Amino acid sequence: MGDVERQIRRSIEVKQAFLASGGEKIVEKMAAAVLKALRKGKRVYICGNGGSAADSQHIAGELVGRFMMERAPLPCVALTTDTSILTCLANDYSFDSVFERQVNAHVRKGDVLLALSTSGNSPNVLLAVAAAKKRGAVTIGFSGRGGGKLLKAADLCLVAPDDQSARIQELHITCGHVLCDLVEKRYFAK
Repeated sequence: MGDVERQIRRSIEVKQAFLASGGEKIVEKMAAAVLKALRKGKRVYICGNGGSAADSQHIAGELVGRFMMERAPLPCVALTTDTSILTCLANDYSFDSVFERQVNAHVRKGDVLLALSTSGNSPNVLLAVAAAKKRGAVTIGFSGRGGGKLLKAADLCLVAPDDQSARIQELHITCGHVLCDLVEKRYFAK
């Protein structure tokens, strides 16, 4: 078996393990939480570092733009996109505060914060979750490596059953797409 096949098979195995553990139930609960917020006129905020920052922006794009159907935009903001805010906060405070400070500026009771961390232990993600909870938001985590601190910190937490960031992120974006699909179909159901 070559390197390409080995990596693709490993990605498939992680997704199969997630399903075998009943992972679809957590994605359904997450979709229900997002739908509840949107139906009440609330917003979704997303944060993460590195590849998880890219996934945050990707998921936000699917919700604001469209995923599979033409429809009205949904209110969603990735907290990873404004370089002036990120660098200001990192410089004036610390990198640990870059999401927390934005949460305190924008997140309101009933909103949703989707927090991505492959380790589940990213300090800036954990501080954002804590701040969102204090503000009365629903917190959703996407993690791996057993969940880390995010598993207990978030109201709902998806844990990719692997220790390798690439495999964790592959499951995260798959579940992010599924979440977008469920929200889009159910929110705009006729």
